[in-house]
Amino acid sequence: MSSAEKTRKTDYSASNFIQFVNTNFLLILIGLILFASGWFGGSLWQQNKLLKKGATSPSVAKNNRIPTPKKRRGPSVEQLNKMPKITKEDHVLGDLNKAKVVLVEYSDLECPYCKRFHATTKQILDTYKDKVALIWRQYPLPFHANAKKAAETAECVAQQKGDKGFWKYLDLYFNKTTSNGTGVSPKEMLVLAQKAGANQAQVASCIKEGGVGKQINASIAAGSKAGIAGTPGTMVVVNGKVKELIPGALPYAQVKSIIDKYVK
Repeated sequence: MSSAEKTRKTDYSASNFIQFVNTNFLLILIGLILFASGWFGGSLWQQNKLLKKGATSPSVAKNNRIPTPKKRRGPSVEQLNKMPKITKEDHVLGDLNKAKVVLVEYSDLECPYCKRFHATTKQILDTYKDKVALIWRQYPLPFHANAKKAAETAECVAQQKGDKGFWKYLDLYFNKTTSNGTGVSPKEMLVLAQKAGANQAQVASCIKEGGVGKQINASIAAGSKAGIAGTPGTMVVVNGKVKELIPGALPYAQVKSIIDKYVK
């Protein structure tokens, strides 16, 4: 190999390249910064241009407008009417024979919104008297650890003391719970059951047998099929048909405005 070829090979060696970078590092860094600034500035210019045209991207710019997000829709009337019919097995507060509107509430004893809505439904019943009746159906949410046990206790109280004992238990429970999923311990539930008029030992035995647990699972499945996705979820029933769903713990004024559409 000639001396000229050796010199050429040496000029393009890795060590020479590293030496060049070290020697000219500041210039290279400035060049990179200028390149990045130019690219970013061009992007901002392009985005600003699109926005002035009323678009957020080239694909939208050709329509010259920003797309409107789709509205979330609740369950359809057809889906709501998949709710199981009202029967004598339901827990009723009020007079079904006189009521023009029946509120069927799917609810969770450890849900803070259900606790708030419990007071609202009581106020509605006080306002409308016999024109409105309330039905409670169990819908304990899985992330509320003690909710299903609370529901089972309520059902076992109802087996002993009927609807009167059932609604008394609910009042006592909502007054007691902190609504954090474990607001009332299973032991305390039995104490509340006794205060509602039931025998503690019989309630404990009823829960252990498991029948009420299956009953609650069926209630959850049926409610979900009818469009219940959270608690409280309250069906507005008129003449045996579901007219609409009250989603969540709406305040008294809003619930009243819904009922006024059906109570003349």
